[in-house]
Amino acid sequence: MIRHDYSRVDPKRRANLDYKKKQFAKPEFKQQDYEHRLNYYILPPTAEITLEEFETWAINRLKVLSELEACSFRNKTPEETTEYMTGIINKYLPLRSNSSRSQNLQGERKKDHYSHFILRLAFSATEDLRRRFARLETMLFRLRFKDDDIRERKEFVSSLKLEWEEVGEDEKKEFGSELIAAGGVRKGEEQEWFKVDWERVPELVEQRRVFLRRGKAYVPQREQMSLVVAEFTKRLDDALELTARALPRLDEDDRLAPILAHLSQSFATPDAAYSSSDASIDGLSTITAASIDTLSTHFPMCMQNLHTNLKANSHLKHYGRLQYTLFLKGIGLNLDECIVFWRRSFKLMTDDKFAKEYKYNIRHSYGDVGGDANRRGRGYTPYSCQKILTEPLPGAGQNHGCPYRTFTVDNLTALLQKTGVNDRDLLRTVKEDVGKQRYHVACNRVFEWAHRREIKKVKDDGSWSATDLDTIVHPNTYFKRSWLLKHLGEGNVGVVNGGEKMEE
Repeated sequence: MIRHDYSRVDPKRRANLDYKKKQFAKPEFKQQDYEHRLNYYILPPTAEITLEEFETWAINRLKVLSELEACSFRNKTPEETTEYMTGIINKYLPLRSNSSRSQNLQGERKKDHYSHFILRLAFSATEDLRRRFARLETMLFRLRFKDDDIRERKEFVSSLKLEWEEVGEDEKKEFGSELIAAGGVRKGEEQEWFKVDWERVPELVEQRRVFLRRGKAYVPQREQMSLVVAEFTKRLDDALELTARALPRLDEDDRLAPILAHLSQSFATPDAAYSSSDASIDGLSTITAASIDTLSTHFPMCMQNLHTNLKANSHLKHYGRLQYTLFLKGIGLNLDECIVFWRRSFKLMTDDKFAKEYKYNIRHSYGDVGGDANRRGRGYTPYSCQKILTEPLPGAGQNHGCPYRTFTVDNLTALLQKTGVNDRDLLRTVKEDVGKQRYHVACNRVFEWAHRREIKKVKDDGSWSATDLDTIVHPNTYFKRSWLLKHLGEGNVGVVNGGEKMEE
């Protein structure tokens, strides 16, 4: 980014101000002290953090927000969402109350504070991103507000100094019957009321839970959460607008720009790092070339599509071969067996042609050839859903990519029905997800439908927690979780959780 300096002062003569000096330390670079668990994120952070913290904290928060969005898309009830999100929040973005007496309270709150502002910067570029970010941050704040310690929550609300006008006794008498009707209060029951501009509580107005008079909404004390949450949303919307206006003028660090771009791209589908533990499943014998066809029933749609086309045509073009080879490598197929698999699949060509034109690429994917750097990294890692979804669309004769993104609705429906998906409501919902570009959500719906009995069983007997069934964002996680669910009780089977295996 080119920096335009309009100052008339010669840069060489300009004073070099040390930020550590006393007059600048307090207002600009002070390490903040977090008194409350909850945060309105009014003051931006100013202390230094490492580049690794910058990226890791933002990714962890993005994981939480993405799971919240998935709950919304799947029409989970507030109770189901709370149960599902508790483990995920505790894992990626814990935020304990003062009463917990944890030694890391300030560290947790610092991470929460910084990660919010990092994502605010990443998601201010477009109106759609700002709207989604504000909606999900509001959902997260609401969850935390409901879960907060009562005394600490009261102290936090008092610290906000919100402009709420208390309704006096004269108005209570004047509008007594109206207040009782709007607030669902029994006659004679004591209830405190606040008076605010009606635009600040649209949720309560929509649900007719307040009394409106002269542009004011009369809100009962028990609806305090709606007031606090509405104010949170309003302030965040205003802050995002200011951030959007400031973005073109920011002199961004060249190290941060690619991270921010990656984060905004990840908002569609969270990225997922492949774990080598995905290649090891207790109870599953060594995978061979001959076993791939049987195991393909556990493949996600993208890999089933590649497998089907490979069987039908005895060939796949380059990007399809690469995507499929890395997936097979990821489920535990070793290099020698992978070469055998592709040689048998390419049965229409000679051994010489296969050895000259295809064998090297397979070895390269595994890191067997291709220079020291490739060998040190053991080749390429299997593609995540984000990687697959952000690649260029396949051209004529190509079969790589995500079918939920690349297929027409009719072709996708036919493919799903061919694999046994015959539920009309599910097909309709998948069509809606695809229309709104929620491809990974559609894929997760199909997975949950196909494994509905097994998922119910592990939930009922408590062997898997809600976190163990978090949103799948990697094809190899799809395979492993599917295999484990379909082979429950067979040997010492572990639990798949975000690409990691936990022993029972």
